[in-house]
Amino acid sequence: MNTNSKSDAYAAAGVDITAGYKAVELMKQHITRTLTSSVLNIGGGFGGLFELDTQGMEKPVLVSGTDGVGTKLKLAFLMDKHDTVGIDCVAMCVNDVICCGAKPLYFLDYIACGKNVPEKIESIVSGVAEGCVQSGTALIGGETAEMPGFYPVDEYDLAGFTVGVVDKPKILDNASVTEGDVILALPSSGVHSNGFSLVRRVFDVEHSDLTVPVAELGGKSIGETLLTPTKIYVKPMLALFDAVKVKAVSHITGGGFYENIPRSLPKGLSAKIEKAAVRVLPIFDLIAKRGGITERDMFNTFNMGVGMSAVVAKEDADKALEVLRANGEDAYIIGEIVRADDGVILW
Repeated sequence: MNTNSKSDAYAAAGVDITAGYKAVELMKQHITRTLTSSVLNIGGGFGGLFELDTQGMEKPVLVSGTDGVGTKLKLAFLMDKHDTVGIDCVAMCVNDVICCGAKPLYFLDYIACGKNVPEKIESIVSGVAEGCVQSGTALIGGETAEMPGFYPVDEYDLAGFTVGVVDKPKILDNASVTEGDVILALPSSGVHSNGFSLVRRVFDVEHSDLTVPVAELGGKSIGETLLTPTKIYVKPMLALFDAVKVKAVSHITGGGFYENIPRSLPKGLSAKIEKAAVRVLPIFDLIAKRGGITERDMFNTFNMGVGMSAVVAKEDADKALEVLRANGEDAYIIGEIVRADDGVILW
């Protein structure tokens, strides 16, 4: 740790440089878990270096994605639990790039806070590192910015980005999607990281006890359920790409079914989803009940228990399900592709 750099004037203004150094020291054990042989440890320290291995690729294409955790962080503040939101941050990025067929390679995070409490920063980064381990992604850098007067002393924001690679001939191209193709669902772990402005209003989280067990949630509390981190689909999807031809993939985030699934489909084709087939999680039933939210709005806001969908040919469906289940995903069929301009048809 740097013991020579210290500014009393800066500290008087609310920025403790030495706290930043301590936070970095505490982070190192978590960052080390994520490092791969492609990460270069060369002096300088102002940028993360990653040696790109393109062996076996005809035309390597870099794919990038960026996102944050959003107002789900308010739950972390209220629960004083900070070791899972980093998983959300990684998930929101790597789950996006996998939709192109790309393998995420490395990740960088950005934490902006009102006051740098090294132990809290370490807890946040431990979650980021866990997300990187789950996705096989190296955490090669980041930034912690202490910004007194801009953020309250006990709050922070968290964002990040990832870079992945895909061979150009293997980029997912929805031009191959045809009528009669099957739509597979990969279950979500919960609300993930979208719709929390509505969730917070429904449960009035700022004025409620989030630790009380709720019968509808199997005895779990609302706080525990809502803070369940976003599931990361990278490894099972990469296995699926190797096994069958995947025609389209959708990451079900904000906007739910109606916004996200059509993004991966060509014009003139729509996703016909059987509502009875969707394994809706109890938290969504509770949100709809307490908030008086219509079914249409629920499916247009939340993932409803489906974190990712994939389109494959009907003859490949059984093998695709077998591969996904062998890789820890209890995937199932929720619909098919039909000729229509509706985008999504729920029936």
